[in-house]
Amino acid sequence: MQKSLESVTEIINAHQDEFYDYLRLDSVSTQNLSILPTVAYVKDMIERTGGETRILDDLGGNPVVYAYFKAGPEGNAEKTVLFYNHYDVQPEDPVDEWETPPFEPTVVDGKLYCRGVTDNKANLVIRLYAIEHLLNTEEGLPCNVKFLIEGEEENGSPNLNAYIEKYADLFESDGCIWEFGGKNENEQFVIETGVKGMAYFDLFVESADVDIHSSLGAVVDNAAWRLTHALASLRDKDNKVLVDGFYDDIKPPSSSALKAVHERTVSQKKISDIYGLKHPFITDKLDWTAEEALAFYPTMTICGLLSGYTEEGTKTVLPRKASAKLDCRLVPGQDPKKIEQLIRQHLDRNGFSDVELVLLKGQKAFRSDIDDPFVQTVRKSAEEIYGGPDNVVLSPTNAGTGPMYSFGQHLGIPVASSGCGHAEGKAHAPNESVRLKDFEEGTLHMVKFLQQFKDA
Repeated sequence: MQKSLESVTEIINAHQDEFYDYLRLDSVSTQNLSILPTVAYVKDMIERTGGETRILDDLGGNPVVYAYFKAGPEGNAEKTVLFYNHYDVQPEDPVDEWETPPFEPTVVDGKLYCRGVTDNKANLVIRLYAIEHLLNTEEGLPCNVKFLIEGEEENGSPNLNAYIEKYADLFESDGCIWEFGGKNENEQFVIETGVKGMAYFDLFVESADVDIHSSLGAVVDNAAWRLTHALASLRDKDNKVLVDGFYDDIKPPSSSALKAVHERTVSQKKISDIYGLKHPFITDKLDWTAEEALAFYPTMTICGLLSGYTEEGTKTVLPRKASAKLDCRLVPGQDPKKIEQLIRQHLDRNGFSDVELVLLKGQKAFRSDIDDPFVQTVRKSAEEIYGGPDNVVLSPTNAGTGPMYSFGQHLGIPVASSGCGHAEGKAHAPNESVRLKDFEEGTLHMVKFLQQFKDA
């Protein structure tokens, strides 16, 4: 292992400028920034490492980069692993909350700060570094390696399903290493084998043709109250969703998944310290634990509200328009379109037929079998790098959302995560970072995994 560490360290140091230039590309998919230059840069990095590439761009959206590395002469050509990554990043807003320039890689106290570094550019790079290390050994690459690198993950991956369906033969493999991963608030390395789905909505309501003087509030309703009353009808004060049928289609987790979650402890104090929470977990008033909520239960979240006058000082009006953003994280068995139907029916039954509901994004949830040999190989290899079973957590579901369902549907393969993130990495927020030690360990884990996957 010491020899591998020295080799990995040399590779990391040798390619630092290349990595930093990759980070400087502001590939914000929601704003269509630097997409084609980033595609070209990813292609060059892969080919410099020794892989073959193919750019898929015939189905709309930002291009998908396919890459292939052939197993070495002593490798197992019958085994293929697929790496999923994305080259797009979140916008840097709010810029004034960054302590370093958002798109200028900056190291402070062992942390590398930059927008997109943890989500998801560092995780792509550590996989390429692991491959480079193995290609430089006498044994060569232990198995075939493929990459699917998309450019719309931060925008909901609207076109990825079509690419996976059409090019399923190209991406055929025995298992997929997902794009994210890293250490939790307890400094344990977490392997996720599933993700929640999503139904994301816009809600709109109008109560008049113009804003009205607030003195008429004695007799006139207004859009802000209409919408807040409608939203309040969706979830009670104890945080349970009140929409009829919302929980009905949930697919029960396996006994192994239940066991894994019940062995895990989510530290409310540590998470409160990280985010500066002002209230206790909402699960304190629910019938399930925080651990169960994160893995097995759906959510309903108001992500934004807009109505009326919001500047400094006073303006006494009855707002004529109001809008909101609503985010439902779904679990296996739930369908985004059915959730849309159920919310629509709920609003109509409760007197809010005038509230417009628009489904913006929908993705189904996915959960791999955590007993699958592929998943267990990821776990065992991680235990060798991160200090044994007590330092590695196998999680059946990540509380976030990604296009994992398409991989299960069209490729029929198990999925497990591995990356170099950490609990305070602030993905999607200002001051996003990875720790240099995690970056190094993440590369070593990919080396160890590929070596063990050869014979798994």
